[in-house]
Amino acid sequence: MGRPRDSRVDEAILTATRELLAHSGYAGLTMDAVAERAGIGKSAIYRRYATKQDMVFAAAIHVPDLPASPDTGTLEGDLAVLVQEIVDHLTAPAATSAVLGLLADIGTSPDLAVHFHQTFVVREQAGIRGLLERAVARGELRTLPDVSLVHALVTGPVFTTLYLQHRTPDGLAAQLGRLIAAALTTEPAPPRP
Repeated sequence: MGRPRDSRVDEAILTATRELLAHSGYAGLTMDAVAERAGIGKSAIYRRYATKQDMVFAAAIHVPDLPASPDTGTLEGDLAVLVQEIVDHLTAPAATSAVLGLLADIGTSPDLAVHFHQTFVVREQAGIRGLLERAVARGELRTLPDVSLVHALVTGPVFTTLYLQHRTPDGLAAQLGRLIAAALTTEPAPPRP
């Protein structure tokens, strides 16, 4: 087993990445520039992040290991907190500089898309699964819904509000938490004869 990673180096990389994103934007960001600004060797970055995109996502959006979302006691409350966390991540200055460039890179590279999915999306969905399992245990949901679909229902409107409609997300967490909870708990209409 190797020596444990130095958390000071981890934070120096993330801080340097955020600062450079704010100054140079996503397109101008390089691993060399991050290493120089953080005062470390480039190999220290590559021991932590396989690609520039991994590093940028961890610095600008969230690190790969997400903490469990808080249990508010209700599905609606849990969803509202989750949406607010996503809003907070995506409205940070580094994120606003990086999101569209990251998506463009991921969209043009099948290998990067697979890696991104395994590194970040799977973990996001695991957190949502935990949230939904709590709702099932509380009796708010009869069965576990499709986690991938709920992930899309939570993240899609936030992205659309911020990056396509260019609106402020004021009140979005409460509204979206209420709408998604209602959609998940409403009994489907019987099929037409």
